[in-house]
Parts: sequence; structure tokens; C-alpha cells
Amino acid sequence: MKTQVAIIGAGPSGLLLGQLLAKQGIDNIILERVTGDYVLGRIRAGILEQGFADLVREAGVAERMDAEGEVHDGFDIASEGKRVRIDLKGLTGGKTVVCYGQVEITQDLMLAREAAGLQTFYEANDVQPQDVKTDAPSLTFEYQGESYRLECDYIAGCDGFHGVSRQTIPEEVRTEYERVYPFGWLGLLSDTPPAHSELIYCKHERGFALASMRSETRSRYYLQVPLADKVEDWSDDAFWAELKKRLPQDIAENLVTGPSLEKSIAPLRSFVCEPMQYGRLFLVGDAAHIVPPTGAKGLNLAASDVATLYKIMTRVYQQNDPDCISQYSDIALRRVWNGERFSWWMSNMLHNFGQMETGDMDAATFKRFMDSELGYFLGSENGRRVIAEQYVGLPYEELTD
Repeated sequence: MKTQVAIIGAGPSGLLLGQLLAKQGIDNIILERVTGDYVLGRIRAGILEQGFADLVREAGVAERMDAEGEVHDGFDIASEGKRVRIDLKGLTGGKTVVCYGQVEITQDLMLAREAAGLQTFYEANDVQPQDVKTDAPSLTFEYQGESYRLECDYIAGCDGFHGVSRQTIPEEVRTEYERVYPFGWLGLLSDTPPAHSELIYCKHERGFALASMRSETRSRYYLQVPLADKVEDWSDDAFWAELKKRLPQDIAENLVTGPSLEKSIAPLRSFVCEPMQYGRLFLVGDAAHIVPPTGAKGLNLAASDVATLYKIMTRVYQQNDPDCISQYSDIALRRVWNGERFSWWMSNMLHNFGQMETGDMDAATFKRFMDSELGYFLGSENGRRVIAEQYVGLPYEELTD
């Protein structure tokens, strides 16, 4: 088999890249380790930066997002019983975010790919990149009991943190940076109306909480919990009771509760792999970087990787400029590190680190610093503008000539 761009991974980043490339007449095939139903079963965040939403529109897959997605002009940060609104639209010259679940985006992209007749191999096993430092890379894999080789010009590794793509880069070539946080997020999904029309980030002495949503009838809530906790430790009643203690009182009093559709605990980490390119292999999304979800940057950083690689592949095939591929890692990493810093900063300000030492300072000093930091940024219009500009997403960087 032959194609121009081989994509490993049929999550939202791989599917979006495939759709954008196909729009430019660039042939691509996707290999995915699990079933399509399993991919759709992954519950993930759903705050889309304006740049990501525009990219979905460019891919021609925005009809349902624009019809059903909730455009948010701002969000609240609650601390010490007070709520401060971050006016995204007013502070950024009109930019907003769209609340639309990752599962919905993935489903839309799957259906569009199927309708266009683009080839995807689900349950492709033992996918292995070959000869990525040459002009003739390929992928070998097993599918339905038979062995295949997919010859290609370039490989996009969109296969997540545990995928094969990053491991293809030799250890002596790659540098990995990581910070593991001493707590996780317990998330609950329910068919209940959201607690508020916009997201509420809550800093509380009992721990961080987030009131989020998927639609006008489906809500998503999160609680900061110790890493030792297990989902089985938390009944629905216990979750709702603890959430009410951390939410602002007026919100808690009107909170509508109900049975959970899904509960899970996600550990928090910051992770970056450099470089994001090795020969003709490009790392995209979680294959190269993980962010704590506090800044709503995980899916959005994957989208910016896609935007950069899409521009590069378009120039390669339409302008016969293969040398431009060398720009990918530097451009992608500049935005990745910015998103990592913002997510780390938000996590530090809003979570309760308790008695744990943080960096080179004791817990009490760190708490004082972070309380002061949050108070300054919420109390200053320029400070709120900094949060707003980062939250809606910085502009995508263009390629150099």
C-alpha cells in the first residue's frame, strides 16, 4: 500500500489532520490500534479555542459544532467566596471559546472521513514506523491476521502519550521534561442542567473544583482529590456533597444533582518531548506533550500542532518545498511551552497543595505567594486580560518563507 501522509491514531488530532489534508488533495491513511467505538468512549474536555473552532470550519466539519456548541464569552474564577468574571470577549477584542465535547468533535470527524471515502484501519496491531530518517519511510502493521507495509512520504504520530511514535525517536536524541502533580481530578458526567451558564473555576481550602458542561442538559464537574483515591471511594452522593462545599454558596444552593453517567480520576502532569520531529516523523498532540487540564489547553495544543503540520504539508505538495518540514518542531514547541506555562500557572494558583513542599519553598510560603498572585490578576483589568488572552488561545504562527 502507498499513501502520501500516513497518520498513526484516529483521535481528534489524527482525524482533523486527515480531513484538512484531504481538502488539499493530499492522500492520507489512518491506522488506529483500537476500535472506533473505543475511541468515542474516551471522555475528554470540550473547550475549543477560537483558532481550533476556525480550523474545524476550514476542514468543513463544523455544521453540528456551530449548531449545538455553546459559545462562551467568559468564565468565572471563585476564591474566598467571591466570583470574578473573566470577560473573554471584552478583554480580547471579540474572541470567544466554544464548549463542544471532544467526543462530539471526534464523531463529526469520523463521519466526515467515512463520507469522503477516506481509508482508516481500526484495530491495526503492532504498528511500527520504519526508515523515518530516509526519503522513503513506511509503516508495518498487522490487520485482521495479515501483515502489511504502508509506504508513504511522511508519518504523523497522533497516537497519544503511550503510543509508538515518540518511542521511535532514539533516547539519545530526545529530551523529555516532566512535572507530576501530587493530586488528580475526579470527574463526574451527568444528564443535569449546568450549575451556571459559564464555567466556574473554584479555589477552596478543601481543594479545587470546576463546574463545566457539555450542553444545556449535560454537565461535567471536577474535584481535586488525592492521588491515592479510587473512583470506588466516591459514591455519587459523596461527590455531590463535596462539590457543594467547594462551589460558591449561591451556585451550590441551586445545583441540580443526578446519577453519574461516568466517573473517572485523571492524574495531572506537565510533559514535553523535544524535538517533535525526527526525520520524516512528526509528533502531534499527546504524543509529544501533556498539560494539566486547568488551562483547557490539551486538545487545543494538539489542534495547533495540526495547524502547523497541515500548513507544512500543503506547502510541500503544492509548492514543492520539502525543506520547510524543518520548521515544524520549533514552531510547534513555541506554542506548546506557552500553553504548558499557562496551565502550570493556573494549576499552581487554583489548587490546594496542602502541606506538600513545592519547588524550593515550604507549603505555607507557596500558598501565600499563590494567593497573592491570584488576587493581583483578578483585581486588575490588565491581569484579567492576560488570563483571557491565554485562555482564548494565542494566534497560530505562520511558516517562514
